[in-house]
Amino acid sequence: MNKAYLLIGGNMGDREKNLEQARALIAAQCGSIHALSPLYVTAAWGMTSQPDFLNQALEVYTPFNARQLIRKILKIEKQMGRMRTEKYGPRIIDVDILLFNQEMHDMHFLKVPHPELQNRRFALLPLAAIAPGLLHPVLNKTIGQLLVECRDDLAVKPFS
Repeated sequence: MNKAYLLIGGNMGDREKNLEQARALIAAQCGSIHALSPLYVTAAWGMTSQPDFLNQALEVYTPFNARQLIRKILKIEKQMGRMRTEKYGPRIIDVDILLFNQEMHDMHFLKVPHPELQNRRFALLPLAAIAPGLLHPVLNKTIGQLLVECRDDLAVKPFS
């Protein structure tokens, strides 16, 4: 069984309901969810003139390898209505593989660990909520350490 850490998020429509649907589809099509972070509200990153995002980290046990998992994730995004029209643009759902076991992949459709993980508070904070001691396989620092060192000042707030 493989262990994947995912970040789910979106800023269109009923954000909370969309994340709930994404969790259900991930559990049905990808594997079992063993841990989930609280929900966090984050200002848009990259293209700031859009609604705030709602984000959550998941720990998923999956029988699939990383390539198979990303294909299933892309299918789920499409099933939920995700349209990839502009980089960093608004989206109903976004599912990223942050970490997969201690593996490293560098392909055009799959980069693991996520290459920007250490630079994005909106990914580190939810991940640290469920796996603060998890070691980044390239940087050899824990997620908790990366969060403390992160220079991203984008506000990440608990969702109420």
